[in-house]
Amino acid sequence: MAITLSENAAKHVQNFITKRGKGVGLRIGVRTSGCSGMAYKLEFADEVSSEDIQFASHGVTLLVDPKSLPYIDGMELDYTREGLNEGFRFNNPNVKNQCGCGESFGV
Repeated sequence: MAITLSENAAKHVQNFITKRGKGVGLRIGVRTSGCSGMAYKLEFADEVSSEDIQFASHGVTLLVDPKSLPYIDGMELDYTREGLNEGFRFNNPNVKNQCGCGESFGV
């Protein structure tokens, strides 16, 4: 079981944590939403919860709740720029279908 960041994503997260002036890492999870059933949620974490599962990738701590882990196990979070657009890309091997807008997914 593992969640990883690409080098670009790790640099982006580290820069944001530095700008914020606080934070222990990035919390990654899923929630019920959208037309395909689930959506990713990302937030900066200021503390580690007792139930968090921790992963380290390129110097960044990733925190995942136990309920989300089966849906994102093996995922790599990347940060890309394509033309004027930039953002996180979720490379999740568990995804079976996605909605047309890319906001939600099913497993």
